[in-house]
Amino acid sequence: MDISRHLNWLSACDAARAIRDGQVSVVDFAEACLARIREAEPTVQAWAFIDPEHVLAQARALDDYRKAGNPTGPLHGVPVGIKDIIDTGDMPTEDGTVLHAGRTPAADATVVARLRAAGALIIGKTVTTELATYAPGKTRNPHNPDHTPGGSSSGSAAAVACGMVPLALGTQTNGSVLRPAAYCGTYGFKPTFGLVSRHGVLRQSATLDQVGVFARTIEDVALICEQIAGHDAQDPATGVPRARIPFTDVVLREPPMPPRFAFVKTPMWDQAEADTREAFGELVTHLADRVEEFTLPESALVALDWHRTIMEAEMASSYAAEYERGRDKLSESLRGQLERGRRITAFDYQAALARVRPMVEGLHQIFDRYDAILTPSAAGTASRGLESTGNPAFCTLWTLAGMPALNLPIMKGDNGLPLGAQLVGPRGDDARLLRTARWLTRATNSEAPSAGST
Repeated sequence: MDISRHLNWLSACDAARAIRDGQVSVVDFAEACLARIREAEPTVQAWAFIDPEHVLAQARALDDYRKAGNPTGPLHGVPVGIKDIIDTGDMPTEDGTVLHAGRTPAADATVVARLRAAGALIIGKTVTTELATYAPGKTRNPHNPDHTPGGSSSGSAAAVACGMVPLALGTQTNGSVLRPAAYCGTYGFKPTFGLVSRHGVLRQSATLDQVGVFARTIEDVALICEQIAGHDAQDPATGVPRARIPFTDVVLREPPMPPRFAFVKTPMWDQAEADTREAFGELVTHLADRVEEFTLPESALVALDWHRTIMEAEMASSYAAEYERGRDKLSESLRGQLERGRRITAFDYQAALARVRPMVEGLHQIFDRYDAILTPSAAGTASRGLESTGNPAFCTLWTLAGMPALNLPIMKGDNGLPLGAQLVGPRGDDARLLRTARWLTRATNSEAPSAGST
């Protein structure tokens, strides 16, 4: 492995190995990432907070720790960006709103504490949309700054895509990991609901909020997920204590037989852009007998209404204080969501919740025949303009069902921008989904498109 040039483009796995073997210091790697940030940040604007001196102080401490002969963790010295709705005890967490300006938490979120325990270097806070909803932040698409990066995890996707950091955390309540990953051309993974603790993460919707990750390789996705997954008594959604999931070991194995895919257009196929339809047609042809089209019932479209009912009702509760004391400081779109949420009846809310479990059970039957669902991550490539973060409709169903979903940056649109394919698996089968995804990327000879020229 040649690590003499462009250290910032090393994968997390390669960087961790090089640091562990003494080929590169944490300080050298951190400085390479900071140099890339200085170069690209004026255009991309991925960061809500970053303090280079604090970054280098952490890097020196991590180098000293290793030189003293102490055992190092799997992510020792690897820089990670943290979406600015996830608490960090040593940095502000302002949630993308002036209402929380200057907020500095007293402690790390559980997911950040687990990253630090694994040796990760928390490099800074990435831009989020307003309270992780639809009003865009300042971030631009690293492939073309005239286009949206998606949202709400805008900064995390952009920072990974253009080589500022190899890893970043995001969150998804609708399409906030998969869509920016698709638009920016990175791997973006939303694990099974409850696999990763949300303690210390801004609560938007307790039923729907899920922590996700961004990376430039599937192996890196596995590496970070192995560190952050697990039970947390402070988040009841994580269930009971469980054995560690060997993500990396599973991902690196060859499947016992070539996977089979269910190509699901979803009832929203009429929203798919022409180059999305063409690209998926070519992909399905390439996969030949490994893929079959599977048609969901039209009633699946109603699930988007269930999702909206649950999300907006819970948002109205979660953001009640912000609405009461600062509604004039909120965007028009967020005020509208909160006001609709306040009008939802208890009957309609409970009815929507009650429909989720039967829906999940119905979707699970797909996996009796297929290893994964293949479907678009978004309607098309990132739209021109920065007024919108795009349509999350192709992610909504899988988020509502709490199923693991991964964006694969394996295609490009007619405009040269990344075009994502989404793989979805059954709940709890996250590692095998990543293994299936690795098989697919190798079968298509695809790599994540970089935005190195920004």
